[in-house]
Amino acid sequence: MSHDDSTNQSRTDRLNEIGVLKRREIEARIIAPLLDALGKEFGRERVLEVARGVIVDVARQQGARLAGSVGGDSLAHFAEGMAAWQKDDAIQIEVLELSEERYSFNVTRCRYAEMYRSLGIPELGVLLSCNRDFSLIEGFNPDVELTRTQTIMQGADCCDFRYVRRRADALPRQAAAGGDHEKH
Repeated sequence: MSHDDSTNQSRTDRLNEIGVLKRREIEARIIAPLLDALGKEFGRERVLEVARGVIVDVARQQGARLAGSVGGDSLAHFAEGMAAWQKDDAIQIEVLELSEERYSFNVTRCRYAEMYRSLGIPELGVLLSCNRDFSLIEGFNPDVELTRTQTIMQGADCCDFRYVRRRADALPRQAAAGGDHEKH
C-alpha cells in the first residue's frame, strides 16, 4: 500500500466514525448554497445534472469499496454493510427477506429525509442521498438490481428497497478493495 493509499484509508476511517447521517448534513450545508450560486451563474438544471452525474459516479466507486471492506459482494455482505447507514438511528428498517437471491426491506423512518426538511432543502435530499442507492449497488455487485418504487424523502410512508440478483448462476465474488461506506 502506498503512502497515499494509507492516508486515504485513515481519512476514510475517520469519516465512518461520524456516521453517514452527520456526513450528509455537513455535505448538504456546503453543497446547497454552492448549487444555488452555480445555478444562478450557469443555470440550475444544468448544474443539478452535473451534480447528479458526479454523485452517481462517487456512489458507484463507494459501492465497490464497500464490497472490499465487508469481504465480498453477496447480498448478505451488503446487508452487513448497512450498519454504516443505520448508525445514530439514521434509518429504521424492517427486513422482509434476506437470501442469496433477494434482500428486501422497508425503511420505516428516515432521519436523512427529516434532516433535509429541517435544513429547508427537501428537494435536494433525493439528489444528495436517495440518488446514490442504485449506483451504490451497481458498484457493489453489478449482478444485483435494485427496485424501489417510493421513498419517504418524496412523501411516502416508507422506502421499499428490493434487491435481486439478476443471474441465478452468479456466485459472489471476493472483493479486494477496502474503503468508505456510503449510502443513504
